[in-house]
Amino acid sequence: MKLLLATRSPHKAAEMRRILAGAAATEDAPAGAAATEDALAPAAGRSLDALGLRLLGPEEAGVPESPEEEGLERFDTFEENAAAKAEWFARLSGIPAVADDSGLEVDALGGRPGVRTKRFAPAEAVEACPGLSRDEANNRHLLRLLEGVPRDRRGARYVCVASLALPGAAPVHFRGEAPGLILESPRGAGGFGYDPIVLAPWANRAYAELSPEEKDRRSHRGQAFRALAAHLAQAPHLAQALHLARAPHLARAPHLAQAPQCTKTSLPRAGRIRVATQ
Repeated sequence: MKLLLATRSPHKAAEMRRILAGAAATEDAPAGAAATEDALAPAAGRSLDALGLRLLGPEEAGVPESPEEEGLERFDTFEENAAAKAEWFARLSGIPAVADDSGLEVDALGGRPGVRTKRFAPAEAVEACPGLSRDEANNRHLLRLLEGVPRDRRGARYVCVASLALPGAAPVHFRGEAPGLILESPRGAGGFGYDPIVLAPWANRAYAELSPEEKDRRSHRGQAFRALAAHLAQAPHLAQALHLARAPHLARAPHLAQAPQCTKTSLPRAGRIRVATQ
């Protein structure tokens, strides 16, 4: 059975695969169970493994990169952006797809950058430094905005919403959040995005200083995708839907407007998972 991981980001795809593989290796847990700081692994267990799930990237599913993808994340909520991507890739590939939209919400900035996390730094700031990556530009821009802001006002959260699109059904959303504190300078060499400047309070280390296993256990994406894994494993009707995978039929999808400065990455609220269907 096939499931398309609807992302072009190698970092994000690697995390998705690692989290889902880890979920399949743990014991069964009730689908949709809320995770707490002491129980952050609602897992699919043996039943997920029994699905024989094959995870595909867009290229493996025969979906070439298109400029129109830039217009998918044009909405104001993580749920809408994740659903737009999942439905787009499911339609083009002909198989069920899961996409996530994630972002960093900073208290002192009224929740910004939020869904604009990926492209938070002004374009001119990126263009002015040709050797500067988008991640580095975003980090510098955020630190500049928070200059002089005291530690007790530098709270933030990573947010991730994973959206599952199945043929003939409304998307199902899985949300994870993880707490953070914006540091005054980068630390660590791991992770990606804002990880070097976001402190994980429960470890007193930057997210970029955590091992992949530590990060997966507590991260926003880890929570959301473990909830997805539990849902896949314990909703019997999904097995039939996942078997519907057919050969890619890359018909041109409807035109989508160009996205405004957009999306992705995230932060937190005591690490609880909320599952909602629409």
